Order: sequence, then structure tokens, then C-alpha cells
Amino acid sequence: MSAARKVWKLPGGVHPPENKQQSLTGPITPAVLPKELIFPLGMHIGAPAEPLVQVGDTVLKGQMIAKPKGFVSTAIHASTSGTVKAIEPRPIVHASGMTANAIVIEPDGHDKWRDRNPLDDYTTLNKNDLLELINNAGIAGMGGAGFPSRVKLATDKTINELIINGTECEPYITADDILMQEKADEIVEGIKILQYLVNPKETLVGIEDNKPLAIKAMQIATEGTDIQVVVFPTKYPSGGEKQLIQILTGKEVKSGGLPADVGIVCQNIGTVQAIYRAVKFDEPLISRITTLTGKALSEPQNKEVLIGTPFDDVLAAAGFTSKKSELIIAGGPMMGFTVESTAVPVVKTTNCIIAPDKKELPTPPPAQACIRCGMCAEACPASLLPQQLYWFAQAKDQEGLKAHHIMDCIECGACSYVCPSNIPLVQYYRASKGDVRKTEEDAKKADYAKGRYEARLARIEKAEAEKEAKKKARQAKANAAKQSKTDKDAIAAAVARADKAKAEHANDDPVAAAIARAKAKADGTAPVQSEADKAKDAVASLEKRLKKAQDKLETAKTSNDENLPAFESSVEKLKAKLVEAKAKLPKAAPAATVDTDDPVAAAIAKAQAARSSAGGLSPEEKLDKDIASLEKRIAATGKKVAAAEAEGSDKHEILQSSLAKMQEKLDAAKAEKAKLSAPVEPKPEAPAASDDPVQAAIERAKAKRKAVIAQSPEERLKNDLASLEKRIKTTAGKLEDAKAEGSDKADILETTLSKLKDKQAKMLEELESL
Repeated sequence: MSAARKVWKLPGGVHPPENKQQSLTGPITPAVLPKELIFPLGMHIGAPAEPLVQVGDTVLKGQMIAKPKGFVSTAIHASTSGTVKAIEPRPIVHASGMTANAIVIEPDGHDKWRDRNPLDDYTTLNKNDLLELINNAGIAGMGGAGFPSRVKLATDKTINELIINGTECEPYITADDILMQEKADEIVEGIKILQYLVNPKETLVGIEDNKPLAIKAMQIATEGTDIQVVVFPTKYPSGGEKQLIQILTGKEVKSGGLPADVGIVCQNIGTVQAIYRAVKFDEPLISRITTLTGKALSEPQNKEVLIGTPFDDVLAAAGFTSKKSELIIAGGPMMGFTVESTAVPVVKTTNCIIAPDKKELPTPPPAQACIRCGMCAEACPASLLPQQLYWFAQAKDQEGLKAHHIMDCIECGACSYVCPSNIPLVQYYRASKGDVRKTEEDAKKADYAKGRYEARLARIEKAEAEKEAKKKARQAKANAAKQSKTDKDAIAAAVARADKAKAEHANDDPVAAAIARAKAKADGTAPVQSEADKAKDAVASLEKRLKKAQDKLETAKTSNDENLPAFESSVEKLKAKLVEAKAKLPKAAPAATVDTDDPVAAAIAKAQAARSSAGGLSPEEKLDKDIASLEKRIAATGKKVAAAEAEGSDKHEILQSSLAKMQEKLDAAKAEKAKLSAPVEPKPEAPAASDDPVQAAIERAKAKRKAVIAQSPEERLKNDLASLEKRIKTTAGKLEDAKAEGSDKADILETTLSKLKDKQAKMLEELESL
């Protein structure tokens, strides 16, 4: 169906020589089978596809060899049967001559298809399934940058116009023109599939008036349908997506916006036909129509080329003479670019290869200074200010470039074409757009990294807050229990004192007695305390202190407290003081009789006896006694070291250090005794370490102490780290057991484990700094 429809005038634009007749002398010719096929994984905009094959795999024609990776991505398929030869970086079609990862297939010559599942009625599929089918067929835009078709068609916005782009405004290129001439029916069927997907209010096929045969073929094919063929005057670059929308609808897509924002979806002629073949016959996108033109070719033509075919093979099929041409252009002369090597492959967006002779496209003259004529602004179809963009591009002023909408430049080359100074403006804009994209991507990565860092800090703060809250809760609970016990003890003591006072002074007024004692002390009339009474009071006070010290000592022994030696020393000193205090008691005092039921009295008596006996000991005998005491303490401590080592207890190192110090004292005492006495027969050797665990622990402690002294700081840190790792492992095991049993010790063990890990981290930092 065709109709006289209003069209709008395109701002700017130019009329370069078309040179389209060179390649329209014959029909589409079939593809040639090259020696190898190269499939770049990123032949579309978006994330590169992910390989599904490995080197050495055998593949069939139409088999998916790389799957989409993400929403903006599409699949890649083998364009013939063969063997995967390599997966490696290869040169690709790019202005910079860059390389990219590619799958290389060596054809086997059989061109054998995989199993196919044709679909007679696509309306039996829902929209999402049909979109997935199109994406898995590898369909991407075949007239521009290769945007995955699924992404465009998956819009949930109301679509007023579906526009099919048959403009093909670029000089030399005739791939869409010949496709409309020969495959108009398939294109119309593909348009109907798109109508089913986006449900537009109207469908427009835009074609420039320089394609009469294509226009006639499309008008015949659309008869009896609601598809309108709209013909408009030829002007470059009317084939740009936003420009075509403006010509056919008068609508303008705002800066940074998409056609869907104004209710429009656009698709290229070649893309529409590929969608029809994929849905109807289960044929993925494995070939495309490519224009081969230029005066260095003896047979310019439009050829169906297998995706992945090297330029060398394609050009050879069109009679290429390398001596006639100094450059090969991928794309048209306005928006295309020179390739550095003809080994690059044809990809889904390769619509034209130009091999001009030296006269056809001569080397442009050197660029001159800008004369500020303004012709570039008049030619710009996007209504930009190319001259200003040129200054900003030279100065690398990205803020100025963005303020003047550099990203809206379609890189059509109209400004460069009309520039009297021959300035390659579009090259400046293309490079500047790349710089802006890179800067924005770096900013996004920085924001992402910052977000992750801040989230980590928040997690750490939350964990620390929770740990601190648990610690405070435990402390509060412990303090409450302690306070409760203290309060009960205080009440009991007060009651006991009151009862005692009541018993002793049943007939006295305690308040009056206290007042009387205070007055007497103030008046100086209080009775003077005798020396005997003072001695008795001192003995009573020391007995009370000794009792408390012994209680603490027993508690320390039970809990293997690291301060056990200090408690033992305190008890011994108090016993000695008590003996001295009792010695000052009056001689008439009754002889001390040891109450066997009173451990304090027994300890006092024992201390007195020891002191009395010590007074008459010779230095050698005293040393013997000290040595015996030290050996006894070493034996007891050695057992504790062995037990702590077996349990992996945190107190192992403290006990081992105490053991080493006691052993040093013992060695010193023995040496002192050796000086005081003549040589004696050597004592029998201590039992082997395997027979006496205490002696073994002593020897290990001595050896370890000597080894630690001899170690370098780095070695000492490494050994400490090894010991700490063992303690962490043991504590972690205890924590798991406590959690499994629901024990109250889980929180304490968790705090201990956290402190051990913090200590480990600090030691690792210290080790790295050495």
C-alpha cells in the first residue's frame, strides 16, 4: 500500500555524488566458501557473546557457537559446518585497527545444517518467547551500529509508528536497494512479525526517491496491507534514525532520548528480512547482503556473504586488483573508515566494501585553519555547532563538548564534506565521543567502588556495634550478678554484726556506747591501748588478710590464672608477717595449739615452724630447701603446661613463660649451691621426656626460650603466627560446639575468637612491614 503522505524537511544535509550504479548491474550473487571463517565475539553493541565451543569441536551450519551475555547482547552462529580451529585475538573491522577475541572455524566443505524447526504460525508464541527466538537467532541491526533487535522490540511503551528504514542514503551502498528489489515479499512478512510484537497504530516504509525499482517492488508487495510506502526526496543523511523519524513524522527525539520515548520503533530493511528467515525457517543470522564496489574491482556487485568471511576472499570474488587501490573502506565513503588489513572478517554490520582506485577517492589535501565560515553548521542534520565542537575537541574540554551535545553527533561526515579548509571534523568528534564515554565509564566504576567501600564500612560498623552491644550486655549481666551477691553478702554481714553486738551488749545501748567512745577519743580520755592489745589486733588483722589471700589463691589454682605465682608469693609473705606478729605476743600467752579443723591456724603454725627452723639453717641447707620448693612448683606448673598445650588453651604461653622463669631460678640456686659446697656425685639423670611429662615440658620450655632469644624478629613473628593460628582453630572448634549445645559460653568464645583474629591481622601487617 502506498499513499501520498506529508513529509517534513530535513535540516542541514548535503548531496554528495551517489555512485550507486556500479553495483546494480546484476542480481545478488551467492556466497563463496573461504578457507577459514572468523567470528568476533563483539560484532554488535553491548556485551560480547560468550563462547559455547572449544578448540577442536566440530560444528554444524547454523549452530550457536556463542551465547548472549546479558540483556544487551546477542548470539553468534556458525555460517557453515567445520571444526573450531582457534579462539584467539584477531584483527576486526574497526577504525583503530584493534584486535578482539574471535572464534575461528575451518570449513569442512559439506555445508551441513543443524536440525531446524520451521514455525508456520508465529502467533502461537507469546511476545517474550518470540523475542527470545529472535535474540537466539543472533539478529542485530544490519544498517547501523548493530544494536540487538530484541532490545528495541522489547519496549513496553505504546508504539504509534513502526518505521522500516529503506533509505540507504550513503553513496555507493546498494545492499538494501537490491534486497527490496528481490526479496520484497520476505520483507513484508518480516514487517508483519514486527507488527505482532509492537502493535503499532501505523507502519511506514521510508525510501528515498533515487530507488525507483525498490519502490515499485515494495508497493506491489504491500498491496492489501496496512503498510505504507513513503517516498521522499534524496538527501544525505536522511537515513539516520532520528533524521528519518523527523522526515516521516515531524517528531524530534530529544537529546539522549530513544525513539520509543516518542512512540516509535525503527528497523532496517536487512534486519526485517533476517527476522523473517529466523522465525519462519529457523535460520539464524549467518549471512548478509554486502555491496562490493569501487573502480579497483572488475566485477562490482551485491553478494550474499557468509558472516566471518575475510575481506580477502570477498574482494577476490569481485575481481579485486590490489595495484589499482591504495585503501579499502569498510562502509560508505561518508561514514565508513579505512581498514588496515584485508584479513578482517565480514560482520553483521558490514553492508559495503569499497575498493576505489587512486583517482576515484584521492587522498584529501592537508587541513587548513578554520575560517569560521559556518558551512559546517548549515550542513549538520542534528542542528549542532560543529565549529564549537571542533574547538572543544582540540582543547579536550569534555564539559564543553557535553554542553554542546557531542553525543548527539551521528558522525555522518556532512560537516567534513563541506569544510573548505578540509578539516577532518568527524574524526575529531569520533575520538572525543570515545574519550567522553571512557570518562563516564571510569566515573561509574569509581562510584561503584565507592559504594562497595562505604557498604563495607557500614557492615564493619554494624558488626562492631553489635559486638559492643553484646559485650555491654554481658558486662551488665555480670555486674548485676556481682552486685546482687555483694548486696546479699553485705546484708548478711550487717545482720551478723548486729547479732554479735546484741549478744555482747544485750543490756547496753550501742548508740550510746559509740557516742561515748567518740567523746573519749576526742577528749583524750580514751584508755591507752597496751602493747599486748596492739599485738593481738595486728595478729587478728593479718589472719584476716591471710584468709582472703588463700581464698584468692585457691580460685586462681582452679581457673589456671596466669597470676598464680603472684598469689602464691602473697600468701607466703603474709604467713611470714603473721609469724613475726605472733612472736610479739606476750610471753605469758598460752602455747599455740593448732586447731586441725582451722586451715588458717594450721598454715600459721606451719609458717612459724618453718621460720623457727630456717633461723638455724646454714646457707647450704637453706639453698637445698629453696631448690626443693622450686622443684615442687616446677613439677606442678609443668603439669599445667602439658594440660594447656593438649587443650590448646590461651594460657599455654603464659604458663610456659612462668615455667621457664622458675627453671632459671632453680638453675641459679643450684649454681649457687655448687659454689658453697665441694663437688658432689652427679645426680641420676632425669627420666626421659617420654617417661616424665613434667620434665619434658620443662625441657621444651627451656629450648623454646633459647630458640626465641636466638630468633630474628621475622622468625619470631612467624612462629607466633603459627601458634596463634592453632589457637584460632581450637577456639573456633569450641565455638561451634558451644553454639550446637546452646551454651552461654558461645558469646565469650565469639569475642575471644574475634580478638584472636584482630591480633592475627596486626601481626600480619607487622610481618609485611619487616
